[in-house]
Amino acid sequence: MKRTAVLLFIFFFTRVASGQTVKLFIVDSLMKGPIAGATIQTERNNINLSDSSGYAVLNLPEGRHHLIVTATGYQPYVTDFSIPFTDLYRIALLPAVKQLEDITILASTRNNQRIENAPLKVEVLGREEMEEENTIKPANIASILGDISGVQIQQSSAVSGNVNIRIQGLEGRYTQILRDGLPLFEGFSGGFGILSIPPLDLRQIELIKGSASTLYGGGAIGGLVNLISRRPGYHQEGVLTLNQSTLKESNVNSYFARRYKSFGYSFFGGFTRQQKVDVNEDGFSDVPQLRATVVHPRLFFYPNDKITIIAGYTVSLENRLGGDMQVLDGNSNSGHQYFERNRTARHSGEWLYEQRLSGNKRLDLKASVSSFNRTITTNTHYFKGNQVNYYTEASLLIPYGPHSFVGGINALGERFRKLPSDPITLENFSNHTIGVFMQNTWQFKETTIVEAGLRDDYQFTYGNFLLPRLALLHHFNESWAGRAGIGFGYKTPNPLAPQIADFDIEDIDPMPANIPSETSIGYNLELNYKKEWGAGNTLFINHAFFLTRINDPIVTDWTSGRLIFFTGPKPVVSKGFDTYVRAVLQGWELYAGYTFTIAQMTYRPINASVPYTPQHRAAFTLVRDFEKKGWRLGLEGSYTGPQFRRDYSSTPAYVFLAAMVEKRIGKQLSIVLNGENLLDYRQSREESLYTGPTVSPQFVPLWAPIDGRVINLSLKWNFFAAD
Repeated sequence: MKRTAVLLFIFFFTRVASGQTVKLFIVDSLMKGPIAGATIQTERNNINLSDSSGYAVLNLPEGRHHLIVTATGYQPYVTDFSIPFTDLYRIALLPAVKQLEDITILASTRNNQRIENAPLKVEVLGREEMEEENTIKPANIASILGDISGVQIQQSSAVSGNVNIRIQGLEGRYTQILRDGLPLFEGFSGGFGILSIPPLDLRQIELIKGSASTLYGGGAIGGLVNLISRRPGYHQEGVLTLNQSTLKESNVNSYFARRYKSFGYSFFGGFTRQQKVDVNEDGFSDVPQLRATVVHPRLFFYPNDKITIIAGYTVSLENRLGGDMQVLDGNSNSGHQYFERNRTARHSGEWLYEQRLSGNKRLDLKASVSSFNRTITTNTHYFKGNQVNYYTEASLLIPYGPHSFVGGINALGERFRKLPSDPITLENFSNHTIGVFMQNTWQFKETTIVEAGLRDDYQFTYGNFLLPRLALLHHFNESWAGRAGIGFGYKTPNPLAPQIADFDIEDIDPMPANIPSETSIGYNLELNYKKEWGAGNTLFINHAFFLTRINDPIVTDWTSGRLIFFTGPKPVVSKGFDTYVRAVLQGWELYAGYTFTIAQMTYRPINASVPYTPQHRAAFTLVRDFEKKGWRLGLEGSYTGPQFRRDYSSTPAYVFLAAMVEKRIGKQLSIVLNGENLLDYRQSREESLYTGPTVSPQFVPLWAPIDGRVINLSLKWNFFAAD
């Protein structure tokens, strides 16, 4: 987080028929660098963001205008000016108090709201968090998502290392994952989804806890994770990260980007090499051998100052190998035969068209196609399958005064096909959906914001789903605010949706004929408190109650070596409260959260708790940046309470601790030493990770870390940073 700031604004005006184009250059006078992500707002609610080079462009009609510029860590700047205006305009601000919650939601609410003014609660991990995570866990974003209160990252396989995201006590299949608003990770293609997304390629992560299906369709019952890609600025960017860990993981990630007048580009390329490791020395790998490559080039076209066209392509290739260490070393025999190899290839194409229309209206068109191949080879079985996902959308944002309306139409679908392989009982299937949505946001007297949304989806297999949503935000005063909301959702049946544990695909039965879709209703109620005092001290507290009810839940049962599905006669209900605190005290930055969750399968008269859902979970991070000396220190910890296993025995509670230290050398080089799981807590210290003979082991579901203490050293080189 930046500390002291001065904003320098240089306005260049070019007359156009409807007014003038205003170009702003926003910099930090002490750090001598541009400020990215600053929010520029006029009295017409015209919100723009400065790019990574500190530039932003507005198109304003003639007349007098009221301008507000804010940025995280900087004091707001407010001014009035008139168009036409041709003089050089520069303003210097005094040292600012550090701001909390001054973040703009880029995609998840569809109308570029500031986070403190969004009736729908959205938590944002911004550019600073992405850059920090790039030096701590450069291969993927699983770790940083697990730092958020109410979010549980559950590893579902000891052999492959696969994980899924659980929000507010609900299973991973109820969390929807988007990339730039495009759903690419679902069903068969959801495997290893977040494990193939490096943080260096992201600008920010937007997280919604609770129902968000009205905005993005079925699937977002527990919550939504929207991954926002980086975009180029006018100055050349170039970052290289090298990382090595004691767990025998090596990473090389790079990012390059540049915007010119009418053209720009960005390029991410990354490679991960992970050696197999048997941490607990039971003869089976706790960390699989991995070779992974991710390449993500994007081209940007700017025909004029109102239109942006983006075309991108992503390829992600992985080869994971786990199992009996003796077999992996090439020494199999009659007593040592088990292994599992996963080869995946994900190819995704994306296209986005963004246009600012008259009256600050905005037109967005987007489309994506993704092909995902996965080959699973074991000592007894071979399977290869393909899933194709597509998504298209057209939406229009219409501001009117302090209010706004957004509406649109989309079409999406998936197709799963078995490729030549050993026979399985699952059959080919496809799902296709057409939806229309609308959302209106009203602001009353600058203290109350009401948002109402409605989606109507027609699912070609499972019929029609009408999804209303209502949300309210009220500011009682400068310190206190409250939110309340209700939303509906649904989830269509999918036998390949993430489960608590990974099951062999040959053991999964098809969905029964005529099984209904799951439907949900979710409620939230929360209270916020914000205070600033002294020289940069700030405090923000959020206390939220939640309740989600899932009707016609799809229940799984392991019977005679088969995974079968049926509809539960009563709902699954998850309820509880989530509290988190963000504070800056004498330069120390603190985040602390606690979540209390009761998740129950009400159709069970006894042992009704949803397995592997801790009732109590707490987490914190503490960071101090000594900017003048070039040092940054961090401490992170979490407490996970007891969880019920599938047999309803209870697991022990455990504590997780991590620490990091960063040394910056000039503005181009930084070195980070990081330690994870410093207490070396492992599930294998409490129980064996498998049962049965070594030739056909049965791995137990995972509820705690299995990889033990890990130390990593990384180096980040910013090629083009100004000295």
